Amino acid sequence: MTAQQVFPLSCVVQQYAWGKMGSNSEVARLLASSDPLARISEDKPYAEMWMGTHPRGDAKILDNRISQKTLGQWIAENQDSLGSKVKDIFNGKLPFLFKVLSVETALSIQAHPNKELAEKLHLQAPQHYPDANHKPEMAIALTSFQGLCGFRPVEEIVTFLTKVPEFQFLIGDNAATQLKQSMSRDSQATASALQSCFSHLMKSEKKVVVEQLNLLVKRISQQDCVECMACSDNTVRAGLTPKFIDVPTLCEMLSYTSSPSKDRLFLPTRSQEDPYLSIYDPPVPDFTVMKMEVPGSITEYKVLAVDSASILLMVQGTVTASTPTAQSTIPLQRGGVLFIGANESVSLKLTVPEDLLIFRACCLL
Repeated sequence: MTAQQVFPLSCVVQQYAWGKMGSNSEVARLLASSDPLARISEDKPYAEMWMGTHPRGDAKILDNRISQKTLGQWIAENQDSLGSKVKDIFNGKLPFLFKVLSVETALSIQAHPNKELAEKLHLQAPQHYPDANHKPEMAIALTSFQGLCGFRPVEEIVTFLTKVPEFQFLIGDNAATQLKQSMSRDSQATASALQSCFSHLMKSEKKVVVEQLNLLVKRISQQDCVECMACSDNTVRAGLTPKFIDVPTLCEMLSYTSSPSKDRLFLPTRSQEDPYLSIYDPPVPDFTVMKMEVPGSITEYKVLAVDSASILLMVQGTVTASTPTAQSTIPLQRGGVLFIGANESVSLKLTVPEDLLIFRACCLL
């Protein structure tokens, strides 16, 4: 008997401290919409929803006709559901982790290793790197967001070093001088200087960082404007309250990217463990997120088959899902998550005449 290839999932929510609190979090709202038994604690953060097979958040299968309890267990016994190429290239494992993030404060600084480095780090420190997969990352904005990615032009960083003494103090005179001198040299000298600046900042003692940021807050609060920032880039002043006293606040002077609603940000992998300026590895075209917007006037929408396992997230709308091989329909509403095996098509029938917003993650090789 052929295993059922399409089924709903209950996904793990991560309550990292940087997440938005309670029902202010989109993660919490999606959870509450999809599960009537969910109870949202207004005093707890809801940072991420994980949709995949990660060992720290393997999604549960919401179908009691399936003997396996989690998606990871099911895929291990049904590897053909990944698709022929995905199965062979990624050793029978789902190669992506689909997430929803709801961010209140700055996240930790992250690096994105390539496959070779990820395997090395996993062997060296599995407690910090629990899987051996490479870590390209793509962020798609559901609302406006601000992200730090790469480095600002060196001229801007030097301006901050000149006009923000607290920033200069944490970077150190030697590293600051090295960066200023690199402006007249080649890109390798600039990369080395940026690495030195970033290292000094990240390795600063927490007590010293807090002292300098408090000085900065006090100084800025006594000024009508911040001379070192353009009016359109007044981000540090807006973010400096006691709640946001940490190193990522100062990282805004090294790197800043603002993304409007419905925009996206891609972070390819690199062969270095650190997040310094370096040559990125070529993008790996193995992870795709499809955005599907369906007007409420359409009564039925077909999700086409692809040669890859997919995970589908309902952000808006109410439907019933059916497939040629399914024994019964699957109700899906806002926050609902559906696993779709490779080469399976799914028909979505609208049960409420409102627009649909759906995201589908898969691996197209």
